[in-house]
Amino acid sequence: MKYTIIGAGIGGLTTALAFEKKGIEYQIFEKAPVLNEVGAGIWLAPNALQVLESLGVLEDVIANGNFIDRITIGKQDLSPISDSNQDFIKDFFGYTTVAIHRAALQKLLFDKIPKEKIFLNKGFESFKEVAANKIEITFNDASKTTTNFLIAADGINSKVRQQLFPESRKRYSGQTCWRVITNMVLEDDLLHQGFELWGNTIRFGISKVSKDKTYWFAVVLAKENEQVEVRLVKEKLLKMFSEFDPLITDLIAATDIHQIIKSDIHDLKPLKKWHINNICLIGDAGHATTPNMGQGGAQAIEDAYYLSNLIAENKDKNIFELFQQKRQKKVSLVVNQSWMTGKMAHWKYGQGFRNFILKSVPKAIINKKMIALYQLQK
Repeated sequence: MKYTIIGAGIGGLTTALAFEKKGIEYQIFEKAPVLNEVGAGIWLAPNALQVLESLGVLEDVIANGNFIDRITIGKQDLSPISDSNQDFIKDFFGYTTVAIHRAALQKLLFDKIPKEKIFLNKGFESFKEVAANKIEITFNDASKTTTNFLIAADGINSKVRQQLFPESRKRYSGQTCWRVITNMVLEDDLLHQGFELWGNTIRFGISKVSKDKTYWFAVVLAKENEQVEVRLVKEKLLKMFSEFDPLITDLIAATDIHQIIKSDIHDLKPLKKWHINNICLIGDAGHATTPNMGQGGAQAIEDAYYLSNLIAENKDKNIFELFQQKRQKKVSLVVNQSWMTGKMAHWKYGQGFRNFILKSVPKAIINKKMIALYQLQK
């Protein structure tokens, strides 16, 4: 039985590598002609790292990234609202979260996959079920391939999902984000800290992602598709964040304007089903989440883990319903909590009450929830 994966992002590549390790027949198609160094930073929490360790790439991830040993939500002056030392996570799992350049992660996964199984410059156009357990896929160059199972890992704007579930819809969060990888080096006491600062309906996040690179992002309330001239972006951001600690304006000022990536923040309105017959959605194609829990990539990586295990344990069977049963509860929790966190971070009123509640949550409860989120079922 052959599995065809559409999309060579993090979810698709991790799925391909998991299939490779378990001897599952597959091929993977990607619309981009080359894998460019695009994107910004990504956090890989211990749930993702466990999967990557099982696939033999954890050492490469660590070598290319940076451990985050302290996670802080703070005020605009850097004073903490909620502060979590991650030693308890390291004691439980053996490592904490790793921050890494998304392109570096994508490349190291790509390099582990046999080149005869991955096809670039092949944009998905449509699928057609031509017989029992036989699907014909057409690409944007009019070429075709046949497969027994189709796995869509083509992101929040998935063309496979649009054909499979035409009623599916993205949800706009009301927020837009500017993301950057910069060469500015942080002070030593910030090197292994990931933090997000909450101001008056705006926020700013920072973490080191490699030896000489820092990832920052700025989130503001905005209308969907609101346009800002490129030449005015830095000026706009410097003005918006002028009341934040000088570290923030220094980071913005040190950034090459052409490195700034703007994107509106969406998730996917939750779907009741991720599959029909021999076609299944994974990662952002099936359950895209806002980035407020740092779990978007991790949940796609978890999908690869469960999917490959179920296929290996149930040879030649359709396991897509089992897969959804395994995954849907946890994914729904992440999507819903991330959405609520993003809204709360941008409250215009009641900020003092919000901050008091965050400060008041017992560390034991926070720690228990983090460990539960990061655990995998065997």
